[in-house]
Amino acid sequence: MDTDRLLTATWMTPDHRRFLISDAHAQFDFFDNSLRPDGGFYVLDATAAPLNSSIQELHTTTRLIHSYALGKLAGRQGCDAMIDHGMAYLMSHHHDRANGGYFWALDQSGAHDGRKLAYGHVFVMLAAASALAVDHPAAAALLDDVDRVLDQHFWEEHHGLFCDEFNADWTPFSVYRGMNANMHATEALLAAFEVTGRTKYLDRATRILDFFTGMIAPAQNWRIPEHYTDNWQIDHGYSGDPMFRPAGTTPGHSFELARLLLHLNELSPTPDPARVARARSLTYQALADAWDAENSGLFYTLRFDGTPDIRCKYWWPVTEAIGVLAALLKADPRPEDINWYTRIWAYAQKTFIDTTHGGWFPEVDDTGTPLSRQFQGKPDIYHAIQAVLFPMLPGVARTYATLPGVM
Repeated sequence: MDTDRLLTATWMTPDHRRFLISDAHAQFDFFDNSLRPDGGFYVLDATAAPLNSSIQELHTTTRLIHSYALGKLAGRQGCDAMIDHGMAYLMSHHHDRANGGYFWALDQSGAHDGRKLAYGHVFVMLAAASALAVDHPAAAALLDDVDRVLDQHFWEEHHGLFCDEFNADWTPFSVYRGMNANMHATEALLAAFEVTGRTKYLDRATRILDFFTGMIAPAQNWRIPEHYTDNWQIDHGYSGDPMFRPAGTTPGHSFELARLLLHLNELSPTPDPARVARARSLTYQALADAWDAENSGLFYTLRFDGTPDIRCKYWWPVTEAIGVLAALLKADPRPEDINWYTRIWAYAQKTFIDTTHGGWFPEVDDTGTPLSRQFQGKPDIYHAIQAVLFPMLPGVARTYATLPGVM
């Protein structure tokens, strides 16, 4: 334990903590401009001005609720307006009163994209859990509703995993199965367990992580394919949306799954060192595959053999690498974790953090110059705010209980 405390003191210095708090405030200052007086939220350009778009996607609404609930717990003033605004919009606009569930995307005329996606619904669960953690009066009913929808339409008990997508009336239009929705489901389930204590949530998170990190990852050299058939066989030929469903494997998701595995292990009534070992294997395989030794940064996707495929450099894999390295430094600290943590933070500060306007640039080139190819403006606060808040917590789990006062 003396060695562990020494390692912690080495990476979480007073100066680093002050930096994390400062960047958290800068992010909130930027995204405070998201609130749209006539309902929902603006997507912001690089200077925090609203973009000329009326389309509101479900993950934008829910991530802002979640992020501002974290901010409120951490001690940020003025978060209630964003939380209230998002919760009201979820029920008044995203919620499908006729068929149940939540529309993926809206515009001023109504449902712009009426599909019912597991990815979106698990973010509704995450928003509900975080809103419940700050005692929002509508949160418990929202959590119960989305839990019912996930049970009725998405959870496949015989697989222990969530299916992915339906039309607005719940008729199926594909047999696609994906890791991404299940990964974020795990995040939401762990949050829901923390705020309610319902063991169903912990049990389901365990089953999902056992599949992807206990079965798939070891058989795939500690890389996790994104896409599957309806009986959960790897679909090596699938290639969809280059951001949400790219071919191959995504190192940023390995970081996320590894952090969630450490989170689960800390909450589990039977902690298992094998989970920590799996988290470390996932993390360091992704770093070995994706880190650009010549120019720095992380390549976005890999082929199945681990060679880079989409070589673009986005902000969110960097934030997730920070998150899992901080988690390893709490669960199983080793000197190499500090080395990588400080290396990636140095890269993030040099390239992604906008010290003029606040927030993080979403994409940079090999020289660190911001780009606007995949994204217009700065798409969300969710990844980056967790990268600055979560390292300051004393552990990996029990986020809602330990976050108060960190800012």
